[in-house]
Amino acid sequence: MGIFRKRKVKEKVSILSAPQNDSSSHPFNIVGSYSPLTKVELDLYSSLREALPIIDAAICKINRLLGTFSVDCESKKTKAMVDDFFRNVDVCQGNKGMYNFISCYFDNLLTYGEAVAEIVLTSDGKNIRALYNTDPRDVTLIEKDSPLNLVVCSNSKGINEELPYQDLFVTSMLNPESGRSRGVSILRGLPFVSGILLKIFNALGQNWDRVGNVRFAVTYKPDSNSGSSAYTRENAQQIADEWSRVMRNKNSVCDFVSVGDVSIKTIGADNQVLDCDLPIRHITEQIVAKLSVPPFLLGLSWSTTERMSSQQADILTSELECYREILNPVIERIARVYLSLNGIDEKVTVKWTHINLQDELELSEARLNKANALKIEKEIEREFGVKESEEGILETV
Repeated sequence: MGIFRKRKVKEKVSILSAPQNDSSSHPFNIVGSYSPLTKVELDLYSSLREALPIIDAAICKINRLLGTFSVDCESKKTKAMVDDFFRNVDVCQGNKGMYNFISCYFDNLLTYGEAVAEIVLTSDGKNIRALYNTDPRDVTLIEKDSPLNLVVCSNSKGINEELPYQDLFVTSMLNPESGRSRGVSILRGLPFVSGILLKIFNALGQNWDRVGNVRFAVTYKPDSNSGSSAYTRENAQQIADEWSRVMRNKNSVCDFVSVGDVSIKTIGADNQVLDCDLPIRHITEQIVAKLSVPPFLLGLSWSTTERMSSQQADILTSELECYREILNPVIERIARVYLSLNGIDEKVTVKWTHINLQDELELSEARLNKANALKIEKEIEREFGVKESEEGILETV
């Protein structure tokens, strides 16, 4: 009978909301929440070195290029004693030698802007047992009586407690600001640009995870004229189960067969991935400029000329000379303490190895040209009786 028509049953469709996942944030959250002049500033600098390999590589390169050193004393016997002490002293990090101690000390100075070390004496107090590099995050330098008198305090219990035997501590500060008893890290100014770079790397990894591990969208459109519309949910569930079985079978190639209007598309295949080369290049330039390390030392193949590379090497040489001047008082102080404990009062002078960032062939050619010039000048002076003055004027001998 056509009196009562069957009403179309509208299937109830449930909309499921995906759980919110803050996957856009990189694992180094301390970089994104940076606020200067806080207690977590030193932890931030340590996290920067872990997050960006280029920063860690630059600091390690500066440390290696600093070179080795020796000391000169008034007598050869005293020099031999100091040299033996520098070779065999324990540095409490599983190593021996003054070079390893200064390397760790200088690493803390660059990273945190300040370095603190302790001269550990033997039980009888007559000799130096070891040299210990203190974590700058565990101590605080506080002015006492005057800005020129800084004392080392322990902050492990939340309060600053002055440590005993202040004469056995050596401290250094990197570029301290006026009116402040705190050093400035070489990484200061990098948290903002580093946070942007980490966001780019994190988004790049997520895009490759989505595009590399392809995801599919299977759409089933039931025919409105047939009775299959009443079983939409059952059909969709069956298609989903079969599709999952096909995708899980990795040992052999399987075909997916379905009845009806079923379309399969790759999720995200039609989207354009943003070009990240240019922003990464700009941010990396800011980091390299702050660390004063030539790009070619970090493996960055940027377009440069031979003269530009030479100038960059000269700039780094001047930076290394400045760092050496900061470390000289520390080395001299330790050597004087060692000599004082042995009853010797002599002057100690630190001598560093020559910084050589140029090609050995170019240096040898320069020395050869200089020697040839001196030879020609002497021949002219001997034959014609004239020589060139410092102003470039020929004078009669």
